[in-house]
Amino acid sequence: MTHLFAAQQDPADNLLPFDGILNDHGAVFAPDEADAHLRHLLADIPWRHDEVVIAGRRISTARQVAWYGDAAFGYTYSGVTRTALPWTDRLLAIKARVEQCMAPIRPEYPGFRFNACLLNLYADGTQGMAWHSDDEANLGPDTVIASVSFGATRTFALRHKRTGDKREMPLTHGQLIVMRGSTQTHWQHAVLKSTRIHAPRVSLTFRTFLA
Repeated sequence: MTHLFAAQQDPADNLLPFDGILNDHGAVFAPDEADAHLRHLLADIPWRHDEVVIAGRRISTARQVAWYGDAAFGYTYSGVTRTALPWTDRLLAIKARVEQCMAPIRPEYPGFRFNACLLNLYADGTQGMAWHSDDEANLGPDTVIASVSFGATRTFALRHKRTGDKREMPLTHGQLIVMRGSTQTHWQHAVLKSTRIHAPRVSLTFRTFLA
């Protein structure tokens, strides 16, 4: 059975019932600030259609992506390797805000910072992300992934790998969520499609890449 997450007032609250941690920080960018970020991300990022290898065939997806980092990290998932581009000033500013927001709930990691970011562009609701976990070896165990959304509200879903338990939540303009602990080990997540959505959404998923 699928449940919608209840609204959370404290970003330190864990929205997952077991086997992981999901924190919702809400909108951490003011509307005009989020509008400016979306406008520049749509125009300035060198978006490319993502590629996956299925049954030995390389297939291009409707969704577009970009991969940035501290160095030219080679990130391989779905059978394809992508090389990180150098940070832009705007991405570094967004990253700094994310790390600042996370600091109060991560006292066990003083000075914690991300060194890479995968960006996804969904042109409208007909484009989504299938069920998956970000559990590649070069992300390390109990990896921390912070996701910022700009643009159209989209439904984010999680599904427990063993029990099939599901949770859903809307991700809105300027909102930050953080997945950490054993979440990637035990849960899959997806961005659900909807033909009622006609505006774009950009997500920035900050992560720590082990080169």
